[in-house]
Amino acid sequence: MGQRLEEVLGGLRQLRRAHSRIRRRIRRRGWIVGAGQSGLAAAYAALEQGLRPVLLEASARAAGSWPRYAAALAGRGAEIRTGARVTEVTEAGGDGFAVRLAGGGELTAPRLIAATGSFARPHRPALTGQDGFTGQILHAAGYRHPQQVAGRRVIVVGAGNSAVQIAYELAGQARVTLASRAPIRFLPQRPLGRDVHHWFRLTGFDRLPLRRAERPPNQPVLDHGRYRAALRSGRLERRAMFTRLDGDEVIWAGGDREHADVILLATGYRPALDWLARLGALTGDGRPRQRGGLSSTHRGLGFVGLEWQRTPASNSLRGVGADARHLLRKLAPAGVSPVPAHP
Repeated sequence: MGQRLEEVLGGLRQLRRAHSRIRRRIRRRGWIVGAGQSGLAAAYAALEQGLRPVLLEASARAAGSWPRYAAALAGRGAEIRTGARVTEVTEAGGDGFAVRLAGGGELTAPRLIAATGSFARPHRPALTGQDGFTGQILHAAGYRHPQQVAGRRVIVVGAGNSAVQIAYELAGQARVTLASRAPIRFLPQRPLGRDVHHWFRLTGFDRLPLRRAERPPNQPVLDHGRYRAALRSGRLERRAMFTRLDGDEVIWAGGDREHADVILLATGYRPALDWLARLGALTGDGRPRQRGGLSSTHRGLGFVGLEWQRTPASNSLRGVGADARHLLRKLAPAGVSPVPAHP
């Protein structure tokens, strides 16, 4: 009897040790949604912190323009799962997050990083009267070349780089007006003979800390001089934003009406984070509630690759790596030791 009891107790101890090992392995995992530039930067930072990153990539091919980098990370222990599209995330009690995948799969993530970038969802602001507009409403994401709208009356909505560049390109082939709520601001592309991004790096502007960036600020249009010259000469026209659409017409602020064939929205992009909506981690317009990449609503949730996340360079190659390291130092669990990084 005593020997049988000892065997049972020994078996229980083995089960307990096995359970502890499994829990430690789970605890060391860092789940990352997205395997592009931002996701790979997050995976590298996770490895530095002694975690085992698992990247969930919706497409059939990971890494985009970075296949060698992805292969190098996989060689160091990162796991990339392609065809793994996240559809919803909810709380999983004390275990972190329940992550549901297209096709019915589900997993539990003690920590979760959204790394799908800032430009996955074209932003289409609601325009008064748009449902009755008989012309075409096109977002810049669907614009490919001037021939799409050649010879037509085009209103380009926006005051940023894309709006001005598209309007300038169209000016020779269509009648174009830029419509914006605020005047267009310009910044020289090459001050003192060097590209402005050179000066951003040299002066440290790229690394300036931001107190809050749930809503990125409007940025000036980078210009070699041709865009301002086009506005001054009348080749390009800019007007205050129209108030509404009516049939095939736009109604301008002063009340005058004008026929329009195409409303081209150069109104930017938003992060595609609908899968976090049920979790309550987003603002009303779908932006993440975060400070410096850390969720301000859920412990263990983080973001990488957001525009102006921590610095002006956050969503660029110059800034995403530093942001990822900052985030993973905050998210790594106590007791997991950082390891030396190797290129």
